[in-house]
Amino acid sequence: MVTLQINNQSVSVPEGTTILEAAKKIGINIPTLCFLKDINEIAACRVCVVEVEGMDRCVTACNSPVEEGMKIFTHSRKARLVRETNVKLILSEHNYNCATCVRHGSCSLQQIAQDLNIVDVPYKVQPEVTEINKNFPLIRDTTKCIKCMRCVQICDKIQTLHIWDVVNTGSRTTVNVNHDKKIETSDCSLCGQCIVNCPVGALRERDDVDKVLEAVENPDLLTVVQIAPAVRAAWGEAFGLTNDVATEKKLVGCLRKIGFDYIFDTNFTADLTIMEEGNEFLERLPEIKKTKTPMFTSCCPGWVSFMKTEYPEYLSCLSSAKSPQQMFGAITKSYYAKILNVDPSKLFVISFMPCVSKKREIGLEGMDSCKTGKDVDVVLTTREVDRLLKAFYIKPEMEKESDFDKPLGESSGAAVIFGATGGVMEAALRTAYSIVVGKNPDPDAFAFTRGLDGIKEAELDLKGNKIKVAVASSLGNARKIMESVKKGTCDYDFVEVMACPGGCINGGGQPIHDGHADLKARTTYLYDLDKHNKIRFSHENPEIIRCYKDYLEKPLSHKSHELLHVKHTAPEKA
Repeated sequence: MVTLQINNQSVSVPEGTTILEAAKKIGINIPTLCFLKDINEIAACRVCVVEVEGMDRCVTACNSPVEEGMKIFTHSRKARLVRETNVKLILSEHNYNCATCVRHGSCSLQQIAQDLNIVDVPYKVQPEVTEINKNFPLIRDTTKCIKCMRCVQICDKIQTLHIWDVVNTGSRTTVNVNHDKKIETSDCSLCGQCIVNCPVGALRERDDVDKVLEAVENPDLLTVVQIAPAVRAAWGEAFGLTNDVATEKKLVGCLRKIGFDYIFDTNFTADLTIMEEGNEFLERLPEIKKTKTPMFTSCCPGWVSFMKTEYPEYLSCLSSAKSPQQMFGAITKSYYAKILNVDPSKLFVISFMPCVSKKREIGLEGMDSCKTGKDVDVVLTTREVDRLLKAFYIKPEMEKESDFDKPLGESSGAAVIFGATGGVMEAALRTAYSIVVGKNPDPDAFAFTRGLDGIKEAELDLKGNKIKVAVASSLGNARKIMESVKKGTCDYDFVEVMACPGGCINGGGQPIHDGHADLKARTTYLYDLDKHNKIRFSHENPEIIRCYKDYLEKPLSHKSHELLHVKHTAPEKA
C-alpha cells in the first residue's frame, strides 16, 4: 500500500494505482476527456493535469502512478491554469458551433469548458476541414475531432477491426481511416462503438429524421413504425426518466401524438425469427455434427458484416434467417398489407433501432422481398427518436401510455431479451427444447446465457443430443470464437454473436453517457419484462401461430424462405 495526500486528505491505495483512481477513492473529481479505463490511458488531451509538490511541471493523473508521501493538489491555481490552457488549445482546433451539433448538452469538451469558465479562446481557431460523405450511415466531421484516440483504441482493442488510425506527423497529425481508405470502402461493420465513445461530435450517425417527417406528412403513405427491444431500455435516459416511467407504452403514446399511423413491436418478428432460426438449427444439426462447424445467429448486421469481410469462407454457417428488423419489413408489406387490403407500396416502414448498422442493412441485396422497393424504408437510432420527440416539444412524463397495434404488436418475453447479449440464444433454446422434447422447459432453464461476460459457453442435452453453445459480444470476442473454429479447437454447435459489448442495449445508436452507460440496469430491465410477460415462449405467441396458419403455413416453408430468409454473400473488395 502507498500512502499519500490529495488536497490535504490522506489516502492509502495499492501500489500502481493512478492518481486519478486514488482521487476518485476519496470523492475528488479530476476532469478527463480522452481517458477510457484499460482502453485509452495515453493522456492525449492533458486535461487531467494536477500539481505535485516538489515537481516543476504538472503531471497527468490518468496514467501517473502514486508514490509514497506524494502531496497532490488537483485544483490549485497552477493546475487550473495549465488545464485551462490545454482546453483552450483543443478548442482552437475545434469547430465549436455547439448549437447545431448533435452532441450539444452531452459533449464532454463542452462540459469541461463550462466547468473551467472558459468564455473566450485567445488563439486563432483553425479546425481541420475535409469533405464529408453525408450519405454514409456513419459520418466523421474532422472539424470537431480532438484527436483523443478513443475511436482508434475502441476499434483496435475491443472490436479488432482497426478502421481508424493516426495519420501524418507534426501539426498535420490527425485521425483518419486506416490505409488511406474511404470509410464507405473500408471493412467498417458500422457497429457504432466509435460514436458512443467519442467525447465530442466528431463521429455521429446520418440523421434521417427529416425523411420520417416527410413520410408522416405525406397523405398518400401509411407510416408503420417498429420499436426494437433495446430501445425501450434506454430511450427515456435523454429525458432523465427511469424505466418505470419511460415504458414502451409511454413511447407509443408519444409517437401517436406525432401522427404515425401504426405502431408495432419488433418483438413480434423476434418471435418469428426464433421460429425460423430455431427450426433451421434443428434441421442443420446433423450437418453441423458431421462438419464440426457451428451455425451462427444472423440477427446482428454488424456481426454479419464482420463475417463477410473477415471470415467470408464461413458465410454458409450463418443462419439464413433475416434479422427481426428485416422480417418485420417483409411481413408488413406482405401479410399486414393483405390484412389492411392496401397496396404494399403505400406502406412506409420505419425502424427505431439501437443500432447504426441497421441503416446499411435495409439497403443490402435481398432486403426487398416484396418487390416494392426496400422492405424497411428508414431507420432511426434511439438518439434520433429522442431528437424527434424533442422537436415536437413532447414531455414523455406527461403523456399517457398507449398499447401497440395488433396483430404485429403481440410478443413474448423470449423476444424482449433479444436486446441483451445471450438473449437470442436463450430464446432459441427455449423453443428448440420444446420442439425436440415435446414440452416446454422451465423458462429460466438457460439462464447461463445471461450476463455481460464477453464469451459464455455451455453444454446441454436435447433428448440425447449433446449440444454445445457459445455466446459472444463485441467483435473482438467474435474473432476469438472464429479463430477457434478455424483451428478446430472448439466443437460448438450453435453460436450467438452480437457486435456491441453487452449486446444491443449498448448499441452504437443508444444514448451516450461518455463511458458511463449503465448496461447492467438496461439488461436487468429487459429480463424483468421477460419475467413478467404472460407469454415466455416464442412458439406460444398467439399472433405468431395465426401468422403461420393464415399466411406462412409453417416454419421454413417456401413462403417463409421467400420472405424471411436471405443468402449471405461477401462484398467485393475495394
